[in-house]
Amino acid sequence: MAKVIMIQGTMSNAGKSILVGGLCRAFHQDGFRTAPFKSQNMALNSFITDEGLEMGRAQVMQAEAAGISPSVSMNPILLKPTNDTGSQVILNGEVKGVMSAAEYYRHKKEYIPAILEAFHRLERNYDIIVIEGAGSPAEINLKKDDIVNMGLAALVNAPVLLVGDIDRGGVFAQLVGTMALLEEEEKSRVKGVIINKFRGDKEILRPGLRMLEDKIHVPVTGVVPYFYLDIDDEDSLTERFDRKETKGILDVAVIRTPRISNFTDFMALECMEGITLRYVLRPGEFGNPDGVIIPGSKNTMEDLLWMRQIGLEAQVVRHSKAGKLVFGICGGYQMLGDTITDPEGVEHKGKIKGMGLLPMHTVFQPQKTRTRVTGKFQNLTGDLSLFSQIEIEGYEIHMGTTEFTGKEEHILVLQEDTQKETLKFDGAAKESVMGCYVHGVFDRPEVAGAFVQVLMKQKGIAQDAVSPVDLSKYKEEQYDKLADVIRENLDMAAVYEILEKGNRV
Repeated sequence: MAKVIMIQGTMSNAGKSILVGGLCRAFHQDGFRTAPFKSQNMALNSFITDEGLEMGRAQVMQAEAAGISPSVSMNPILLKPTNDTGSQVILNGEVKGVMSAAEYYRHKKEYIPAILEAFHRLERNYDIIVIEGAGSPAEINLKKDDIVNMGLAALVNAPVLLVGDIDRGGVFAQLVGTMALLEEEEKSRVKGVIINKFRGDKEILRPGLRMLEDKIHVPVTGVVPYFYLDIDDEDSLTERFDRKETKGILDVAVIRTPRISNFTDFMALECMEGITLRYVLRPGEFGNPDGVIIPGSKNTMEDLLWMRQIGLEAQVVRHSKAGKLVFGICGGYQMLGDTITDPEGVEHKGKIKGMGLLPMHTVFQPQKTRTRVTGKFQNLTGDLSLFSQIEIEGYEIHMGTTEFTGKEEHILVLQEDTQKETLKFDGAAKESVMGCYVHGVFDRPEVAGAFVQVLMKQKGIAQDAVSPVDLSKYKEEQYDKLADVIRENLDMAAVYEILEKGNRV
């Protein structure tokens, strides 16, 4: 039977996901079979497993840190917001439908058997399970029928470490206030608190730590400094959007649409020395980039209309007319075509014009494509010929089919992992504009290298000025560094004692 420990936070973005990933890595290094678990995740970043099932990227990161393959058992419920009040509900990797927040909360108790079944599958196969909560356990309006914080802790009898973010201020009030709003049984589960994202001299903090312990009667298990490692973040709260970069040889602009999804697609480019990758939210931020990427979107039509309204679409079109590279992925690929039609109201019922940069049209359908793929680029022409015959791997998550309006040919030939005997075709290119449905398309260094080589050729600089990175190796290095941070700043002896005792006093 696996031992369990749960990380809860005083608020969203307190650093729970990263801390869980770090503990998973440390336990893995210590020889324990370790798995992450989050009963309910809300995120636009998702992943397709080998079985063709959809789960949150945060648990994928944590599984990678633990040295294991991701499984939907680690994230049985995924909520993908479609607007401010509704989400697509994904249960065990399969779409259940779109629900308003009120409708979901009426039904969420019904999902407890599925949550427990997923948890018990992990429990039977691993030594340690590191559980991540969501938001805060002190949201008193959400405590009824809770399935992700203290409600889940009670269901699986998990001890809890409570995390507060000192960087945004008020961490002592966060921790004291959270403990004050917990029931006595819930308070008894909290075995330690962690102060996260600390900047400065810890000695100055010590009097405050003693006062905190006196007030809440729970020991401080660690003070984790503010640090940056290149690790997949939870969702749009990610700090990577606001990170200031030193100017590189190449400037790549990613259009940061309101419903951007799977921005982890660009990690392979972000970690390359010599590339400045910027997330552009306003026309004034566009500048004069060497290349533009239009990312995936949870609502393609709404995001395209947003780009049109504020003027970013016009800037992308001008960029392409200057002969510079534009690359669209999934929803971004759909935007590049002539039209997008949604006859059944999957996203935004009706028909709108696309950017008109690729000769194709897209029709949305209720059925979601979910599959992992491998394949290669076909022979391309012009600057894009540098992609020719390069192998790729990744995954597709989309609701729509795209067809050419003329006699053009697709740029990718693919095999689905679940239907290896069947070939499929994807993607389009015209002049210096290209796109496809494949998420993770840049993860192989050869593809990222071709993208960069096109930019360097168009800019007239040496082809070896920027070199691609082995993303898998790079990630492993980041996870090891994360474990080092955890070991240096948490009382690991206390953590192991909590694991051993469980919820006992």
